[in-house]
Amino acid sequence: MEPITYTASVTASTSIPIPAVGFDIFAILGTMFGVNDLSNVSSGLLGFLESLWSIYVVLAFLFSIFLLVIYVFASIRRNLYIQLMTQELRDQEALWEERAGGKRNDNRLAGVIAHSNSDNPNDWKLAIIEADVMLDEALKNRGFVGTTLGERLRNITPNQMDSINDAWEAHKVRNRIAHEGSDFILTQRVVQETIMRYQRVFTELGIS
Repeated sequence: MEPITYTASVTASTSIPIPAVGFDIFAILGTMFGVNDLSNVSSGLLGFLESLWSIYVVLAFLFSIFLLVIYVFASIRRNLYIQLMTQELRDQEALWEERAGGKRNDNRLAGVIAHSNSDNPNDWKLAIIEADVMLDEALKNRGFVGTTLGERLRNITPNQMDSINDAWEAHKVRNRIAHEGSDFILTQRVVQETIMRYQRVFTELGIS
């Protein structure tokens, strides 16, 4: 008789705990925002971002108002400055007309050239102002229409006056002196070129 072998079958179910390693980011966010689950964390984060956006909008609006006030103030100051410079230029022109009234044109032109050859930048401006006054008077005397020198020049064609371009370029320098004031850097070279333009016009108009 063969021996009988008994096999024991044992089934065991055991549970081995796994230790937690690292940290829980959601728990940290929940602690920061005072919530216990992810949905609450998201709501809290969105609320925080909305608050930041509201603050940004308010600050941006206030900053825009500030820039607008600065722009308006600067514009007013600039306009006042231009008005003062224009009035000063008109006063200088009136003074020159008063002093030069009744004098021969050749004497006036000699004064213009003398001022342009000066080392004083103020004399350079005065030379151009004087020459521009002479040009305006000469065109008036020859019947060219217009309430200002600029209008008279616009009404003149090259067929009427060969040196009209010189007159325009010279008058533009005078206008820059009037409107830009100290911002316009006037060099002696520019003065000499401008006076030469006036002289070419005067020669054509019979002023020497």
